[in-house]
Amino acid sequence: MKHTTTLADIAKKLNLSIPTVSRALRGDDLNISEKTKKRVLRTAKRMGYKRNEMAANLRKNCTRTVGIIVPEAVNFFFMKFIFHAQEYLQKEGYRVTLAQCSENADTERINLQMMIDYRVDGVIICACHNTKNMDAYKELLDRGIPLVFFDRTVDGIPVSKVKIDDYMKAFFMVEHLIRQGKRRIVHLSGPDFIQNSHERIRAYKDALKKFKIPFEHIVESGVSFEDGEKAMEALIHSGLQFDAVFCFTENAALGAKHVLQRHHVEIPQNVAICCVSGTQLSTLVYPKMTAIEQPVQLMAKKSVELMLEKLNNPNAKEQEVFLKAMMIVRESTDNQLDRNNGY
Repeated sequence: MKHTTTLADIAKKLNLSIPTVSRALRGDDLNISEKTKKRVLRTAKRMGYKRNEMAANLRKNCTRTVGIIVPEAVNFFFMKFIFHAQEYLQKEGYRVTLAQCSENADTERINLQMMIDYRVDGVIICACHNTKNMDAYKELLDRGIPLVFFDRTVDGIPVSKVKIDDYMKAFFMVEHLIRQGKRRIVHLSGPDFIQNSHERIRAYKDALKKFKIPFEHIVESGVSFEDGEKAMEALIHSGLQFDAVFCFTENAALGAKHVLQRHHVEIPQNVAICCVSGTQLSTLVYPKMTAIEQPVQLMAKKSVELMLEKLNNPNAKEQEVFLKAMMIVRESTDNQLDRNNGY
């Protein structure tokens, strides 16, 4: 096993006490002479000494580490969020501990306990379930570990949240489909235990009601590409006639779109399709997909700012921040387009 140079090794080499070496390395001008400091620093460098930052921070009752927990790591939205959040945290001198839950609330609970065990200073999280791990969230808060929720949030606990107005943007999306002449719009919703899902269902229903459209059909499809494929296969085999599909998330929409095209359904002439939480992936398919795009970088920035505010002042007031998202209309809902339009 490779030996790591310790304070004791340097002290023995220089025939000094360990406290003297420690003070010299900390730059103690009051108790250590300049000559001794230089001698200790030269020897430490020559011997390859590395300061144990974790141990030093633990003595100060902090680790300068923030945990980030996401429902899944393969989703481009979460990958981008992690990239930017880590970038902002590192600029402030914080390390990042990452965990993904595979859309499983039990795994999320294990990851929350891991964050406690690793003694992180705070946790930024996108929740897998809106009620199942409330006691685990409260345990972190009771231990003085602040939480900041982003995108998928939960109610009933005093934490800061960063998200978009899901209801308003989903309403505008369904309204767009209606204005394109669509009258038999199916909603592939998210799981019932995700808060965003309820907001988007409510928006879907209200938009239909506004335009007095009697057709309403909601299918709980999940969040993955495979979930979207299964939901669309079942929908096609059911014989239901529809002319548009509004999807809870991008991955499910891409799965549904894949099945439609496999069945030779023309998009958008026969069926238009769109989603919330779009990323660059929506532009890499044909036809390009209309989507609500969240400001991921800004969401990461705001989440980090709220976390740092709470770490610097535990009594800081919790905030709920709503960010402006953009509806990008593309060819999957309007075949007259030859370029992207933002609303």
